[in-house]
Amino acid sequence: MSDEKRQNPSVAVIGAGMTGILMAIRLREAGIADIHILEKADRVGGTWRENTYPGVACDVPAHMYTYSFRANPWWSHRFAHGDEIQRYFEQVAEEQGIREMVRFNEAVEQCHYVDGKWRLKTSKGAERVVDFVVSATGILHHPAYPDIPGLDSFAGDLWHTARWNHDVDLRGKRVGIIGTGSTACQVIAEISGLDCELTVFQRTAQWVVSVPDKEYSEQEKARLSRKPSRLAALRRWYAFALRHTFSKAVTGSKLPHAYVSWLAKRNLRKSVRDPELRARLTPDYPVGCKRLIISSHFYEAMQRDNVHLETTAIERISEQGVVTADGRTHELDVLILATGFRPFDFMRPMDLRGRDGVTIDEAWKKKVQAYRSLCIPGFPNFFLMLGPNSPIGNYSVIAMSEVQTDYVLKLIDLWRRRELPTVEATEEAKQRYNDYLKAGMGKTVWVRGCQSWYLDADGDPAMWPYSWQQWVREHEQPVLDDFVRQPPAEEEPLRPAA
Repeated sequence: MSDEKRQNPSVAVIGAGMTGILMAIRLREAGIADIHILEKADRVGGTWRENTYPGVACDVPAHMYTYSFRANPWWSHRFAHGDEIQRYFEQVAEEQGIREMVRFNEAVEQCHYVDGKWRLKTSKGAERVVDFVVSATGILHHPAYPDIPGLDSFAGDLWHTARWNHDVDLRGKRVGIIGTGSTACQVIAEISGLDCELTVFQRTAQWVVSVPDKEYSEQEKARLSRKPSRLAALRRWYAFALRHTFSKAVTGSKLPHAYVSWLAKRNLRKSVRDPELRARLTPDYPVGCKRLIISSHFYEAMQRDNVHLETTAIERISEQGVVTADGRTHELDVLILATGFRPFDFMRPMDLRGRDGVTIDEAWKKKVQAYRSLCIPGFPNFFLMLGPNSPIGNYSVIAMSEVQTDYVLKLIDLWRRRELPTVEATEEAKQRYNDYLKAGMGKTVWVRGCQSWYLDADGDPAMWPYSWQQWVREHEQPVLDDFVRQPPAEEEPLRPAA
């Protein structure tokens, strides 16, 4: 079909983080000009804008954690620090002319599908009507606050790691941190070096692998800048290493899992000298069942004289501090919650309603599922980026977003060429896809008996259980038979081309 006869859609992109920036770039490259980017905050960046806690860094090698079209030779470390990543996304948005397209400080409060269109209302009272909606709101952006009695009664300073209070100086303070996940380990490694008394409240021990955080000299950065081929080779090497070690280890390959397990157990054995402390830091589940921690300094921090590990269960929070099940009160000046996020909220609390006014809560009442993590039956022309069962537990999120974005553009192109009346997966296709996912879960490490944010309310992993290469292959071309081929009788037919 010639370009003149194609439909020209309007698209709303919700969120200007890593995925939203990418989607806007790709939509524009596809010749789509009517793009509305709506961002609840005052800057682009998403996760890296919101998480500014001490020690924040990415656990994917930096030279792999970039868009494929925009390499960066200037990373200061192997694992990029949060402020550098934020600058990178700001630079890309500026270079690509995306920033001036964004409506900042404008959250989407309502998103309703009415008469074949999506009708949006924002926090500023603005209304928009579009053909397609791309929800690029991210995975981990709703902080999870623990359900501990008395949390509101604490008299000192209290905050979640995702809402770090930089006005409070921790030096000379009695600090408590609840949690030992990836974020907590980064924070502990950083603030343990301050002149403070730090108590770590651990519910579950974590497996930790030490990968040296190489620091790049100015000469090395300059060499990479002058030789793009070397930079590309470094990116390919990191991607290869991740695919063939950790990605395979968690999805059922025995040799990679044995190797990663050996690395983690060896790290614990060699790093922690005190056998009693080592025992308390030893998990009771297989390596990789929960998110593997990448840190070269966590065990070192836990052995400092000013750091205390508390493994007795928390009973409640008092005005003075944390009361554990043995009746002891741990008096604190500052309490930090490193308790993660609510990963299954996705676009919520946005009021999202699909065909016939069905809400997203109603659609997901039994289970949070989608077709290929992207398409929800009953919600035509709506794409949920990085939705349930994306490979977030086994690969780079940027690489996932690039694969999904290309797939979404192919689906939109089918609509533009009138091969699909709307882009809506059938209920049968969604069910087949999720049955296929479930069939692969049995061999993964995520079903080996631990509790983690990877699991949904039924205890099923919301992960991708197969290889990264298989995920890429399955997104190369849409399967037309998996989508609604005839428009519902109550909807208007496709409008003629302009």
